[in-house]
Amino acid sequence: MELLDALRTTGAVREFTPEPVADDVVWRVLDNARFAPSGGNQQGWHVVVVKEPATRLGLRDLYLPGWYDYLAMSAAGLRPWAPPNDPATEAAATAGAGAIAAAAAAGPGGFAERLHEVPVLLALFVDLGVLAAVDRDSARYSFAGGASVYPFAWNVLLAARAEGLGGVITTMSIREEPAVKELLGAPADHALAAVIALGRPARQGRRLTRAAVASFATLDRVDGPPLAPEPVTT
Repeated sequence: MELLDALRTTGAVREFTPEPVADDVVWRVLDNARFAPSGGNQQGWHVVVVKEPATRLGLRDLYLPGWYDYLAMSAAGLRPWAPPNDPATEAAATAGAGAIAAAAAAGPGGFAERLHEVPVLLALFVDLGVLAAVDRDSARYSFAGGASVYPFAWNVLLAARAEGLGGVITTMSIREEPAVKELLGAPADHALAAVIALGRPARQGRRLTRAAVASFATLDRVDGPPLAPEPVTT
């Protein structure tokens, strides 16, 4: 697959066929993904390939509370956990999470409820000791350290695409990080960055739709004129 075609068609996939994915395929995905950039080339990621059924079920159970809180806040018109949110408003919204969970339990369930059935589950950890988190002491929340782990996560999706797989990077399990770390034996100096689900897509992907460049790229200042391509001359 051509690189630009892969970039324009690799979206989030949450529905998979039951076809298993062999360990050697997962190995190739990780072998290609490891060339992602990271600060100081420290490559501080650690991937746990979760295969044991009881551990998978435990990971699913730790995923669900955050997911139902997410749905409850979305239903209340909030962007879940957005830094500017009012905590009291979020708390009022998540009071409805129990009803959402009960309704989900009575139905067939979706990606979250069937997380343990996903063909490949990868828990992605990062060694905090190798992150150059330049905004660590900022008054706002810190995100710069993620530049040393999330390019690897994206490379996993691109490498998986080359193997005919699809997947999704989800951070929902971070809501229960201490319990996830205990479940998977992660040391204290490691942080959970994501859980990546992979498998054969239930439906074929198609070219994605995204906002135009002019909506997010400006010249010289945030309030500057939008970037535009050079006019075509003949």
